[in-house]
Order: sequence, then C-alpha cells, then structure tokens
Amino acid sequence: MIMAKALVAYFSASGVTAKLGQRLAKTIGADTFEIVPEVPYTQADLNWTNKKSRSTVEMEDRSCRPAIAGKTDVSGYDVVFVGFPVWWYREPSIIDTFMESYDFTGKKVVPFATSGSSGIGSSGKNMQELAKGADVSEGKRFGTSVGDAELKAWAEKFL
Repeated sequence: MIMAKALVAYFSASGVTAKLGQRLAKTIGADTFEIVPEVPYTQADLNWTNKKSRSTVEMEDRSCRPAIAGKTDVSGYDVVFVGFPVWWYREPSIIDTFMESYDFTGKKVVPFATSGSSGIGSSGKNMQELAKGADVSEGKRFGTSVGDAELKAWAEKFL
C-alpha cells in the first residue's frame, strides 16, 4: 500500500491537542507543524466564562483571524491533518486563519479535535468553506484515552 505524504498541523491551548497531534504524527510517520499564535493565549484569555476574554470575543466574531507566528509549506503534502481543541462547538478562529493562509487545492484535509465532551460540530464544513479546492473530511473528536492503534487505524483511512 502506498502511503500519502502527510502533515499533522495542530493548535494547542493547553498541551492536550499537541500531545495527540505528536502521537498521531508518530504513528503514521507524518511531519508536524505547530500552529502558534503570534500573541500567546494566557489563562485569562482562555476563560470561556468571561464574555470579555480573548477567546470569547474571537469566537463571537466569525471574521476574527488571530495571527500565526511562523509558516510552513503544505505544497509537498497529499493529506493535512488539522488538530485543535473544540471551542464553542467548532474550531478556534486561529484554525480559520490557518485554513485561509495556504492553498489546499487538491489536498485531503482531515480535522481532528480534543475536547472534554463537546463534539467537533460544524468544523469540517467551516474549514471546507475556507479551503476552496480541498477535500475536507468531517473529522473526529478524540478523548485523551485514545490508543495509538485506534489513532493509526483512523488516520490510515485518509492516506
């Protein structure tokens, strides 16, 4: 079986998604790119119960595009797995920035998410709208207890 060349790009606010993204990349032999905000999120920024916190303000304004520190080159990849924590039942705004920053034409984009209990919601659909010409899958939310074998079996469906 010929495996596609894959990139695992992820944004992680607390480290949970980073661990999952790194495990995913290791199990399938993919490269990684961490989506790091130009202005890091503080604990206060992430307080979703505060209507004036940065994360709440960003999520309420669908046009918000937090800047990303650093760039990558997606041109050499067939499949790009994009990981993030679920915020307000969808992808964080910084993922929207990422999707609009690159040309994913002809690529398979596969969202994966972490969350205590919320599903991935409309993230795949949202990301498809931002990445014209890409084939964006619905994606999947994983709990912290997901095993490497399950991760690999899921990911290989896209390779």
